Amino acid sequence: MGDSQFCSQKAATYSLNFTANPPQRVFKLVDQINPSIFCIHITNYKPALSFINPEVPDENSFDKLMTTSGFTSNVESDVSFITRLEASNPAKYEYGVPLQTSDSFLRFPSPLTSSLCTDNNPAAFLVNQAVKCTRKINLEQCGKMEALSMAYYSSPEILKVPNSRTKVPVTVQSIAIRSLSKTLTRLEDAAVLQPALVSAGHVGVCVNVVLEAKYSLTYTEAGAITKADLALLLGTVSSTVLPLQQKFEIRFIQQNTKPVPLSGNPGYVVGLPLAAGFQPQKGSGIIQTVNRHGQLTMLRSTAEQDCLAAEGVRTPVLFGYNMQSGCTLRLTRALPCRLMVQKAKSLLKGQGFPDYVAPFGNSRAQDVLDWVPVHFVTQSSSVKDSCQLPVALVIEVKWTKFGSLLNPQAKVVNVTATLIASSFPETSSGSERTIVLSTAVTFVDVSAPAVAGFRARPTINARLPSDFFFPFV
Repeated sequence: MGDSQFCSQKAATYSLNFTANPPQRVFKLVDQINPSIFCIHITNYKPALSFINPEVPDENSFDKLMTTSGFTSNVESDVSFITRLEASNPAKYEYGVPLQTSDSFLRFPSPLTSSLCTDNNPAAFLVNQAVKCTRKINLEQCGKMEALSMAYYSSPEILKVPNSRTKVPVTVQSIAIRSLSKTLTRLEDAAVLQPALVSAGHVGVCVNVVLEAKYSLTYTEAGAITKADLALLLGTVSSTVLPLQQKFEIRFIQQNTKPVPLSGNPGYVVGLPLAAGFQPQKGSGIIQTVNRHGQLTMLRSTAEQDCLAAEGVRTPVLFGYNMQSGCTLRLTRALPCRLMVQKAKSLLKGQGFPDYVAPFGNSRAQDVLDWVPVHFVTQSSSVKDSCQLPVALVIEVKWTKFGSLLNPQAKVVNVTATLIASSFPETSSGSERTIVLSTAVTFVDVSAPAVAGFRARPTINARLPSDFFFPFV
């Protein structure tokens, strides 16, 4: 019999035929079936039946093993593969697509499996990155390493769209030189500087080495690159700072758009407006007005003190500033209570009172769960035959110090808007009444006192043998 793990196998059976004279031995070859559902149906890979020592790659066999294993080490074939993938839609760049250049793709050095820089990493469209990586260099050969020269980063020409003939050159906007003493000097001329080995006393140093490279790419709504800027930081490298650490950054800016000013990064800065917005429907992001000073506002006091004359004139709620303002509203003729309440609410809350306030000055609109909801409370007194007219809006903002004690960040944790209504008799025909409307904003620091943290003292849990102190005890 063969292996018992096979589903079907040949088996030899032997028996005796006693009817014959003399008795004879009978031999039969039958198929024996294995009832197990985990049996082996067929063995079609003979080398798997025995252990084979793997071949250890070396300089001579590495390329052959890479080919047989299905991988490729040819950069040109990788580029052609990327080009074939993008050939289906060559009219524009899409998110995550590598940026093509006249010869291959825009290289963005990054650390992959280790902290060492990998130069064949492509820069992807709309993927902002900021990385640090180290590079092992030989100071005597620094002038021959392309990754240390500014020409390696400024010479590529980016294709405007994939597979296009229109090329966008990389423009060097600024060059700064950092000396061994960490002093910075900005160069007025954007000429290409080559790294070179020079003597500094008894030691050799390499000058004009790229320490930082920052790309700033401008694109259109149609997915085309229109401008490519580069800022470089060059420095002097000695043997004491090896291996060399480099920093690379790439960011994308949409054309004809202005950056939205922040109220802090990340915590709020005193004197800057609170970021706020509203959620039109459940599951959507926060919608904000472009004007950061018009997202959360209050009444603005004027010299006339007339609410109707100053209607629409608001002042922003600034972080850390307790403010109070007001105006007068004259009711000159008989008006229904419902219309008076509606007008007073409109004057106090303004147009589009927000539902949410950002916890930090740089909070993103898509992170809805992080935003602080505005709790709206109404206070009124129940008086018979009277109109409950809103006369005041009080906004209380609770904030706390967040993060390190050395650099705490202001974080908003709770916002409550209280609408206070007062009872007024129904206005009779021909009478006139003047009502004072007021708004107030207060900021309350609810930070818990800092508590120093100490590590628990280590305990020794050691068991000694019973005769450890023999013969003294």
